[in-house]
Amino acid sequence: MAQTALGAAKQASLPAAGLTALGIVYGDLGTSPLYTIQTVVEAAGGHFTQASALGVLSLIVWTLIITISIKYCLLVMRADNHGEGGILALMSLVGANRLRGWAGLLTAAGLLGAALIYGDGAITPAISVLSSLEGVNVVTSSLAHYVMPLGVVILVALFAVQRFGTASIGVAFGPVMLAWFAVIAALGLGGVVRHPVALLALDPRYGVDYLLHAGAVGPLVLGGVFLCATGGEALYADMGHIGKTPIRLAWYFIVLPACLLSYAGQTGFLIDHPRVTGNPFFLLAPGWAVYPLVGLATLATIIASQAIITGSFSMTRQAMQLGWLPGVDIRQTSDNVYGQIYVPVVNGLMMIATVGITIGFGSSARLAGAFGTAVSTTMMLTTLLLLVAMIRVWRWPLYLAIPVASVFLIVDVAFFGANLLKIVDGGWLPLTLGAAIFFVMATWRAGVDAVRHSYVARRESVEAFKARLKRDKIPRVPGAAIFMARAEGAIPSLMVDFVRSIGSLHQSVVILTIIFEDIPRVAADARSEVTPLGDDLWRVTLRYGYIEIPNLPASLAQVKNLGCAADITDAVYFGARDLVSAKPGGRLRGVRLVVFTWLFRNSVKAVDRFYLPPQRVIEVARQIEV
Repeated sequence: MAQTALGAAKQASLPAAGLTALGIVYGDLGTSPLYTIQTVVEAAGGHFTQASALGVLSLIVWTLIITISIKYCLLVMRADNHGEGGILALMSLVGANRLRGWAGLLTAAGLLGAALIYGDGAITPAISVLSSLEGVNVVTSSLAHYVMPLGVVILVALFAVQRFGTASIGVAFGPVMLAWFAVIAALGLGGVVRHPVALLALDPRYGVDYLLHAGAVGPLVLGGVFLCATGGEALYADMGHIGKTPIRLAWYFIVLPACLLSYAGQTGFLIDHPRVTGNPFFLLAPGWAVYPLVGLATLATIIASQAIITGSFSMTRQAMQLGWLPGVDIRQTSDNVYGQIYVPVVNGLMMIATVGITIGFGSSARLAGAFGTAVSTTMMLTTLLLLVAMIRVWRWPLYLAIPVASVFLIVDVAFFGANLLKIVDGGWLPLTLGAAIFFVMATWRAGVDAVRHSYVARRESVEAFKARLKRDKIPRVPGAAIFMARAEGAIPSLMVDFVRSIGSLHQSVVILTIIFEDIPRVAADARSEVTPLGDDLWRVTLRYGYIEIPNLPASLAQVKNLGCAADITDAVYFGARDLVSAKPGGRLRGVRLVVFTWLFRNSVKAVDRFYLPPQRVIEVARQIEV
């Protein structure tokens, strides 16, 4: 998502932007031919007839057409939030950002979908890298015991280089993926030429007939078929960085044809080999090409893993700005590309999870049982939010919105049900991770609301505060002070406590409030709002979008109509570093209180999050009961 070419992608020629899309968006979808048919083979017991092989191929073809080509490319990508995508952006678009009332159901859907993406994101690098390295087993079994250790080394190295950004390798992503799609298309085309009967799979009746006669194996095969579409969420999530048109054109003219040819070629191999052991993707290649193919596949899967990692970084920033995750350290790794960020805590947690999963499962075949459950749930939740967008945002009539959404929902529910069968084989893992992250999000928001309620009870009206300054003859010392405030309309409790404890106040005082809007970016002319309060007091409100990284000194330097007597550039910033404790009958209890207290204590504070100069920041610790 965050590559060197991104900044210029939207201004570049359409072919160049499409090439960028190949490297950023289509890593996961593009490498799914590595393991999809192999998983289906395992589910079907390794035995195929021509009819069953065509039935499986038909299911894959129509999954890609309905779910990716129509649902995501045509409709979901239309539901952009000021150009940005992703399930959190969709949640904000439909007006859901609180866990109360009917809107709370939509918010829960968006949060759970985002949380499940984290859970599945820990599995994607593991299964992708392992499936590519396992190609050597086609040539020799003597290297099989090196696959998992080598996969761990590659994954650790991949996470280790995230701190440097992707500037040095981003420019190669597009050409590498273009070469990958050319190779898999060529291999698949050879299989189709030998078995043109594979073209019959375009008829959806083959897929329907297979499911009707497959018996108990049908749902298991359907769970494997779903793996061909697991990268669909990336199309929507990366839309703000690339743009709709390049993503759509790259899909329709390069990715979809290449993937279909690859799947068709592998199906032809199944027709030739009714009983197959091993991965049909690599078995389709001539012996001399296996090792180069393994190398190219490894590069492609690293790119696929890179996309999910940086995607997790961007989603973390969105969730944090919308108030669903605590403040964490976010580092901008490029001076030219806004979206190129590095989130150390997310990178570290994902590395631990991914490496642990790789060691624990050991092979892509075993990981296939854990892969897909979270994504199928997220896709179903996306469809529900899309239905709301059709009605609320696009103003579609119910007789049009409901049938369209119902088609997608039927497909989503079918895949969701099929993937539920994987729970005992590992599907519990991403669901558990997603549920834990959802719990953290909901707990953080509830705790922050409780803290804010405490702040409101301790603040003071502007008139009462100014009257007390005069009544108590509070001296005004030289200089300027900026008090960070979470609420508008009153004097913040931090400032009230400061005057009560210190007995003085700076000559010029700015009460600064930061507001994160439910839009990705805020225009420069709408950034700031200044309200004079009298007696050398000003209220300044700065607004940012949910994907922006605030730089308060830079924003304040551009504020107009701020008539402070003192130089605001040398002002002292006052912020709170509060300590949370339990209040009898409070909103948080038990485990939720313990979790929130730990998160609150370890979250990044204003001095770290807003680029404040440390030498001019004073943090005041207070006890807050929630």
